[in-house]
Amino acid sequence: MSELVFTVPGMTCGHCKMSVEGEVAKVAGVASVAVDLDAKLVTVNGDALDRDAIVAAIDEAGFEVAG
Repeated sequence: MSELVFTVPGMTCGHCKMSVEGEVAKVAGVASVAVDLDAKLVTVNGDALDRDAIVAAIDEAGFEVAG
């Protein structure tokens, strides 16, 4: 199991959290997604995680990964 953490500064509310979690959860290999709105972080756990696919899923939810 591996973990990736992304900074997503545009998230501000519960709807943002649900949108990001919903899209990222669809990515192959993702076991869990946790959004921390205060810290603006998305933490993803799973096997053989594809960083580019997760960034694309966050983009699909309407948000941009910082950095």
